Amino acid sequence: MDFFQVISLEQAIQQLQQKFPAKALDVEYIPLMQAQRRFLAEDIIAADNVPDFNRSTVDGYAVLAADTFGAGESLPSLLQAAGAVRMGQRAEMILQKGQAVAVPTGGMLPEGADSVVMVEYTEQFDADTIAVYKPVSPGENVIARGDDLRQGETILTRGTWITAKHIAMLAACGVSQVAVYRPVRFAVISTGDEIVDIDVPVQPGQIRDINSYGLASIIAQWGGEVTYHAIVKDDYAALQKAITEGLQQADVLLTSGGSSVGERDYTYQLMQELCQGDVFVKGIAIKPGKPTIVGKADGKPVIGLPGHPAAAMTVFRVLMGAILKQWGLQMEDVVVPAKLTVNLPSAPGKTTFQMVQLQPTAEGFTANPVFGKSGMIHLLGHSEGYIVLEAHQEGLEQGQQVLVHLL
Repeated sequence: MDFFQVISLEQAIQQLQQKFPAKALDVEYIPLMQAQRRFLAEDIIAADNVPDFNRSTVDGYAVLAADTFGAGESLPSLLQAAGAVRMGQRAEMILQKGQAVAVPTGGMLPEGADSVVMVEYTEQFDADTIAVYKPVSPGENVIARGDDLRQGETILTRGTWITAKHIAMLAACGVSQVAVYRPVRFAVISTGDEIVDIDVPVQPGQIRDINSYGLASIIAQWGGEVTYHAIVKDDYAALQKAITEGLQQADVLLTSGGSSVGERDYTYQLMQELCQGDVFVKGIAIKPGKPTIVGKADGKPVIGLPGHPAAAMTVFRVLMGAILKQWGLQMEDVVVPAKLTVNLPSAPGKTTFQMVQLQPTAEGFTANPVFGKSGMIHLLGHSEGYIVLEAHQEGLEQGQQVLVHLL
């Protein structure tokens, strides 16, 4: 048997990129309110300037900055009160030299004004006069027309994973519908005689299906959907049926467990048959996650993940993230810089994914490694993220700056 033929993580990703190049995904138009966690299918260009008028960032008086130069507590600038701008209405007046116009936060500046004095630094001297006690510079307390976004500017690019901040930006531009890619469909199969579903009473020797739910959660975060799910015993015919059905109903097939060299692990054999021998990853030099296999069937990725929950979820993030990137989908990898709290040895020749807890301090964050034996779920439950030790690194030292990839 040629399993394992371990390759580096870099080699595995290179092969993924070669096997699964750019792919034409189906597109659909949906309301903006439904676009959270979907992938944008086309660039969005600003149709208007945002804002489309000069607006105040404070409550105060719109003025010509030059009229306030030299103003102070003992010698204020005295300006003619020339009216007020109402919120949400056009400023109809034209500001002249020596005048001040009351304007609310977000209100439109009258033509001729180039700055706003905060109301705290002014006083109604009499019915027709405003005293200004602090000078302002041109542009102070003002957002100019097009300062936020300019007409014709690219707001978001195709492939962007849409989050709340993007929806707010698009709403500001009056975008009510967006073109998004149809969600990538996943089949998730957990294998093993010991696996039972989460609502089944656990008997001695059995464990609940963790990986299906953990993987489904990541898939949902990424805007995908699970269209097929099964728990299969170590039975060749049953596993063959599940894998065949899953591949028919999904764009990506995932299995977890059954990828070691155990006597009754059929996953590798079935993947070889299903992929007609095109199983091109047969073990990766990573820790945890060595028994990972990847093949291609009907042009679709077939990924055999290890049973270890932390390994399955971490390896899935890395490998599937590389495939999605090839398909033009820009996954957001949120990283937080932190200082390591202990010396951390590496696994020679292996890329290591080390789970860590983040602790805020006055100087930033610290990363405290979470250790545990293979398969222990608390590695995930007590971790905010993971750090990566490259295969060539000899380890990391206490106090060293690291990047924590958030889970």
